[in-house]
Amino acid sequence: MGIFIQLNKRTGETKSHRNQARKQGRIPAVLYGIGKDTLSLEVKESEMLEILRSNPRAILQGTTPDEKVMPIKVQNIQREVMTGKLLHIDFHHVNMTESMDSKVTVHFGGEAIGVKAGGTLTVLLHEVEVRCMPGDLPTTMEVDISNLDSGDQLLVSDLIFQAGIEVLTDPKTVMIQIKKVHEEIA
Repeated sequence: MGIFIQLNKRTGETKSHRNQARKQGRIPAVLYGIGKDTLSLEVKESEMLEILRSNPRAILQGTTPDEKVMPIKVQNIQREVMTGKLLHIDFHHVNMTESMDSKVTVHFGGEAIGVKAGGTLTVLLHEVEVRCMPGDLPTTMEVDISNLDSGDQLLVSDLIFQAGIEVLTDPKTVMIQIKKVHEEIA
C-alpha cells in the first residue's frame, strides 16, 4: 500500500473542460464509497498509466485536494474504444477494517516438461477472485509450471495462498492445460 496518487479538484464540469484536461494529461475521475461524499476529481494520466501497468488492483493512498490521505482502489476505467486512451477513472474508498473481494493476477513461470516434449500450453484463466482484508491482498501470484507434463492441467484448487485469503473462483476451474500434439500419419 505504498503507492500514492494525487487526486486534484476537477477544473470544470463541462464536456469541453474535460476534453481540455485530457489534452493536458489530466484524466477526469470520481471518488465514492458507502457513507462518503462523492468527489469530482482529476489525476495525472502519466501517474495513472504507471499504476495500471505495475498493479491495476493495488490499494492506493489517495491524497485529496484538502491533503487527506485515504486508501482507495480503482473501481472502473473508461477507455476510448479505438485508441485505448484513458477517458475516466472511478475510485472507491477502501475500508481497511472490512474484508473485500478482488481479483489476483496469476503469472505462470518456467517451461513445462510437456511443452519441452512437444506439447502445447493453453492458458484458460489468468486471474482468480479472492476475499481478504485489504492489507492482505497480494499484488500477483507466481506459479511454477515446470513440472506439468503432457496431459496435465493446473486447477484453481492447486493454488496455495497465504492464510486469510479465501479463493472465490470455483476450485475445479482449469487454469492451464498441457495438450499432447498428435502427429498425422501420411
